[in-house]
This record gives sequence, structure tokens and C-alpha cells, in this order.
Amino acid sequence: QVHLVESGGGLVQPGGSLRLSCAASGITFSSFRSYDMYWYRQGPGKQRELVASFSSAGSTNYADSVKGRFTISRDSAQRTVYLQMNSLKPEDTAVYSCNAKYYIHDYWGQGTQVTVAS
Repeated sequence: QVHLVESGGGLVQPGGSLRLSCAASGITFSSFRSYDMYWYRQGPGKQRELVASFSSAGSTNYADSVKGRFTISRDSAQRTVYLQMNSLKPEDTAVYSCNAKYYIHDYWGQGTQVTVAS
């Protein structure tokens, strides 16, 4: 039902910023409000890691490694969730994926590559 498409990844120097977007389709404005949204990442040779979450109730949480640097936000009218990434470090290099969950429903985007390097 739900199709998620990430965008905004790319190559950035350490200390730089990127904003990732996750656009949802195949879902109504009202239904999108009910989903808990997540950003995950998987770096080279690493397991998938939860980076940030934005619950349907409006609460947010962050991994310790990104706290204070990353900000997750949500625009239900546009059916889009964002991840603003500041003060990027080489350790942030990974494929970033968007995830939407509601009851038994679990949808994933294709991922977008973020590379932080000089």
C-alpha cells in the first residue's frame, strides 16, 4: 500500500550538513498521521541502526551517536518525514532508510547513500 522514497543523500565534507527526505505515497493524509516513522542507517560492515524516530503522538528519539546533531521532523500534510543532519562525521557514512510502522504494517524505502569524507 505505502511507497516510501528517500532522497537528499550525497557526498559531504566532515562538519557539513544534509537534509534527507522520505516521501510517502499510496496513503491518505489521515492515515499517515497514525504511522510511527523511523530513520535507520547501515554503514559499511555494520548492522542496521535506528537513528531517529518520530511517533504518531509527536515524540522524537535519537541514537546517542547523533543526538544534538540530527533532527527528525514530520509534515503530515505533505506526507513527508525529514532528517536534518548537521556536523556530519565520517562515522555517519551509511545507507539511510526510511521506515513506517502501524500495527502489522511495516514499509521501507529503498535507501539513500550518505558519504562523509574529505
